[in-house]
Amino acid sequence: MLILPAIDLREGRCVRLYQGRPEAETIYSTDPVAVARGWVARGARWLHVVDLDGAFAGRPRNMEVIAAIIKEVHIPVQVGGGIRNLESLKDLLAAGAARAVLGTVAITNPEIVAEAVVRFGDQVAVGIDSREGMVAVEGWAATVEERALDFAGRMAALGVKRAIFTDISRDGTLQGPNLAATREVARRSGLKVIASGGIASLDDLRALRGLAREGVEGAILGRALYNGNFTLEEALAVAGEEV
Repeated sequence: MLILPAIDLREGRCVRLYQGRPEAETIYSTDPVAVARGWVARGARWLHVVDLDGAFAGRPRNMEVIAAIIKEVHIPVQVGGGIRNLESLKDLLAAGAARAVLGTVAITNPEIVAEAVVRFGDQVAVGIDSREGMVAVEGWAATVEERALDFAGRMAALGVKRAIFTDISRDGTLQGPNLAATREVARRSGLKVIASGGIASLDDLRALRGLAREGVEGAILGRALYNGNFTLEEALAVAGEEV
């Protein structure tokens, strides 16, 4: 199972939000590039970077920092937040991102996702952000009348191969991931799923690794790593990655 340390960017800083709420912010560093270097030095094989300002604004807002991270780390970087058109997607991939995560635009303009998959293939993933089983958009500020499971199936039908699934109610809470929902999205859609939200312990990672046969291929780690619940080295060992 792949482990992706998260670097969430807000106003150029590395932060974590509680359940995606901007007023519930914890600042972990004012130097995200140094944070990225640190995760790589400790064995990270991928990073997950989110432009929170971009997610709220509807367009990328931290491209300079993202580009600096990509240039510095020399490992694949997955980036999401505010990618609402093909131009932003092309700019991000041109900056060196290994994968771009499309969220709100997959709901509002699914034809863009279809075209992106044709043009960029596996460099495109979708973010499936769920609040009480329904899809959330616009930096999680709004919920639409579509079930996350149905949305996942629609994206698979467009040719998308991979999704980042987040249960918003768990994000930043350290209450454990929503294993049942994660399993269902992977099993019923056929998408490869990277789990996000609520992971608090090595036992949570063991449980997610047990879903590999269902299609769960990775886990994004945020607050648990930053708070020291366990080390990245321990997480990599549990996941089966060599350090």
